[in-house]
Amino acid sequence: MKQLVLVVEDDEMIRNLVEIYLEKEGYDVITAGDGEEAKEMFLQHSPCLVLLDLMLPKVSGEEVCQWIREQEKNEVSIIMLTAKISSEDKINGLKIGADDYVIKPFSPEELMARVEAVLRRGGQFCQKISHQGLTIKPRKGEVLLNGEPLHLTKYEFNLLFYFMENPNIVLSREQLINQIHPYADTAIMDRTIDAHIKKLREKIEETPSDPKRIMTVRGMGYRFVV
Repeated sequence: MKQLVLVVEDDEMIRNLVEIYLEKEGYDVITAGDGEEAKEMFLQHSPCLVLLDLMLPKVSGEEVCQWIREQEKNEVSIIMLTAKISSEDKINGLKIGADDYVIKPFSPEELMARVEAVLRRGGQFCQKISHQGLTIKPRKGEVLLNGEPLHLTKYEFNLLFYFMENPNIVLSREQLINQIHPYADTAIMDRTIDAHIKKLREKIEETPSDPKRIMTVRGMGYRFVV
């Protein structure tokens, strides 16, 4: 499971350069050009690390940093990218929740080393999958919908995790049964799987009767659409 990095930078050239280097190092990357977009992307995708410029349009980087800490406390790492070079600025950045502070201009190699170091300290257990506002954290047994916790049964959680690990793939009822009841009678469990999915849709779909995430593929099974 790749780690997801959110790059928040209003300078398109810097943003694109950082994205290229991160992808080259094997990270998944999403980007935002201002503070408001950063919040939207954060809630929708729940990244493990945020590279955050401070001098942003609409909402400042400091405000975004404080907001992120209110959302996830210490579960996400934050590296501030800034031209502010005073000790006071750096101390303030660390106080409001940054894990590291990189001064512009910086070399991509230095930034990648900082990213690796920060994730090694605090983000190596940041395992989560996010699709369109729905996030599952398998190690913590948590599911969030648009930042709000969802309460799932063990079977619902295991089904959702399997779906989100295999997006856009048709999964047969037999495959789904093996995820939650590997030794059960398949004929009996067919109906049970349908019941679990019905309950799961009620919790994650805006309109359960017209699902947009878990789609029925007639004669084949189900598909989690992203």
